[in-house]
Amino acid sequence: MLAVDVQHIQKHFKQQTALNDVTFSIKEREIFGFLGPSGAGKTTLIKLLTGQLSPDAGTGALLGHSLKDMTKPAMRQEIGVLSDNSGLYERLTIQENLVLYRDLYNLPKEAVDEALAFVNLSEHRKKRVTHLSKGMRQRVTLARTIMHKPKILFLDEPTSALDPANTAHIYRGLRALNEQGTTIFLTTHDMAEAENLCDRVAFLHDGMIQAIGTVEELKAQYREELMIVELEGGASHELALNGEETATKVSEWMRQGMIQRILTKEPTLGDIFMKVTGSDLI
Repeated sequence: MLAVDVQHIQKHFKQQTALNDVTFSIKEREIFGFLGPSGAGKTTLIKLLTGQLSPDAGTGALLGHSLKDMTKPAMRQEIGVLSDNSGLYERLTIQENLVLYRDLYNLPKEAVDEALAFVNLSEHRKKRVTHLSKGMRQRVTLARTIMHKPKILFLDEPTSALDPANTAHIYRGLRALNEQGTTIFLTTHDMAEAENLCDRVAFLHDGMIQAIGTVEELKAQYREELMIVELEGGASHELALNGEETATKVSEWMRQGMIQRILTKEPTLGDIFMKVTGSDLI
């Protein structure tokens, strides 16, 4: 069974098209990444898939259930959602926030300790939310999101406020959850995050899917060899190996004796996104 199946979804806000004929599917136990800049439609898509918004056209299903069923209590047990709207109680401690959520879902007592360990906050459980940094709030929200062990986890920019050490810790935790059977759907504009975590990715730009596949498939499909030319004085230039102006520029630099060395470069996912969409992720 597919974890997520979306067919020709459309969503409009007044005169703006947020999603346009979006079609894709996600297999169970897959980590799937939607990549795109701010405003591409990533957050809107998560809201549609989790019942916070209704599509204007098209159909979708999670675990075989229609998107119309997402507001039912039974389906809320099956999914976890991390967004930029934390909903934490400011005057309560980290632990007190998680206890409230644990009791709401009738989870075992140890669920709080497991969630705190997952986000590396066990030693900070007594801190009040009002005193937390943005990164720590993000980690508390993630702890709450995974407490009930959802079958599908929706993560909207899950590590955007985290430092490298805590990002690596969260990556390890997400991989462990996935190995235990959790399907993970994440949105990001961080290409390194996508390459590190995702089995497959989709490029979302202007509300439309521009490309979809594994990182290896996308690199093979849109491959363009790059070269880095390092010049005297420390300047360097990145050029397409078969670019129209590359030979002219390199010949001129060689004539002037300016070239220190020439290196070839494997295109990154960011390079491919730029080639496919004509824009970067900023």
